[in-house]
Amino acid sequence: MMDRVEIRCDMPSAGWQLLPLTAEDWSRVATGPALAPLAAAGLFRAEAGEGFVLPAPEGAGGQLLLGLAGTCAADWRRLGAEAAALERSRRLGECWWDGTAVTDEALIAALLDGFLLEGYRFERYRQPAAAAGAVPRLTLVVPPARQADCAALLRQRLLVAQGVTLARDLVNEPGNVKTPQYLAEQAWQLARQTAGVRAMVYGPQELRRQGCGALLAVAQGSAQPPCLIVLEYRGGNAETAPLALVGKAVTFDSGGISLKPSENMEQMKMDMAGGAVALATLITAARLQLPVNLVAVIPAVENMPSGSAQRPGDIVRSLSGQTIEVVNTDAEGRLILADALTFASRLQPRAIIDIATLTGACIIALGHQAAALLGRDETLLAALRQAGERSGERLWPLPLLAEYNEQIKSTVADLKNSGGRPAGTITAAAFLGHFAATPAWAHLDIAGTAWEEKGRPGQPVGATGFGVRLLLDYLQQGC
Repeated sequence: MMDRVEIRCDMPSAGWQLLPLTAEDWSRVATGPALAPLAAAGLFRAEAGEGFVLPAPEGAGGQLLLGLAGTCAADWRRLGAEAAALERSRRLGECWWDGTAVTDEALIAALLDGFLLEGYRFERYRQPAAAAGAVPRLTLVVPPARQADCAALLRQRLLVAQGVTLARDLVNEPGNVKTPQYLAEQAWQLARQTAGVRAMVYGPQELRRQGCGALLAVAQGSAQPPCLIVLEYRGGNAETAPLALVGKAVTFDSGGISLKPSENMEQMKMDMAGGAVALATLITAARLQLPVNLVAVIPAVENMPSGSAQRPGDIVRSLSGQTIEVVNTDAEGRLILADALTFASRLQPRAIIDIATLTGACIIALGHQAAALLGRDETLLAALRQAGERSGERLWPLPLLAEYNEQIKSTVADLKNSGGRPAGTITAAAFLGHFAATPAWAHLDIAGTAWEEKGRPGQPVGATGFGVRLLLDYLQQGC
């Protein structure tokens, strides 16, 4: 990935010129001798997602025409991904773009993100195949006065893309490899390789000693022991309280005794996407040397049915001391998050953000276009939503009214772990709110955005890494 993009001040003598064109641009330039035949024949209209390879008359390179829907960051992100895809599929080898007229760094960053992320593939378990074409390469041509700034921007976007790749890789790993212990080992190795980061892993014995009864209850049906992974990065003022990221990590979710349907159950290896995002965000923040203090708390379990599994109707005592009636063992994510949120709260953070593939109801409400955003601090929620708009990882707020707590009241315990189908995403968040003991708390339900089923520009089928770019954007704003 590091050698796929370079910054230059002189125009390359070879390669394909990337030429982004809006419909308005096309109507203005399509009268030229080289482009008029294309316009007359209707071979290119500059529509979004449209691409055309126009060789030079002498046969050395040419132009790569791409339709540009508009001039916002999302359009440029898609453009970068489509350029990389077309370059690879047509085996063009290398293209270059004259960026002298574009001074908005946000647009250049978006193009770089799309170009870099389009190259992602998870193929480590496949036999070597025939070459799929040369790795796409891009040269950005900018004036000498902007070269240093653009080089710094490139380095930043490379590190961010590596963070997204890390999250995608972890989520795409199969459940027979990706146990809770595997996640812990990955966290240890990454902490050792990253300056300023330290890791701690709490195993079953320590979790039992501390009183993490909710987390242990979820894990008791599996042969794989659970753990609580804690990562810490201190890049800010020593006196400043950290921001806590709490990520759900169910390495495989069968539903337990409340067994899930068999259809698409293979995708339940992705139920640790929140944990992967928390891990990748902290590691990338350290690599970027952001001036922030962060802690990531990642409860890692496997949820399986067996003779030792928790049963519907069981009552467990959480780390907070609150008791929980388990009415559905497939509502397990909120149980492990309950203990993780209590653990994080005891670190006295300035704010807590939890990230989880928590509810199928979120997919019903928002589809796969946005993640749900809930919480009780309007300033934090607004800042996260703005970061989502800038990064292209959009969030949509849902109401967290006090009345929703009525649905999770139990007659035999302090709470029950499911409020039923009505407002399922909201009542799940309301449950978590009982364990986040800080006013500044936000919950991101990424159930609909953590996995891509069909593939799209910049995102092949599989894990998306949704949340890494969003959270890093939030942190880079000094929040």
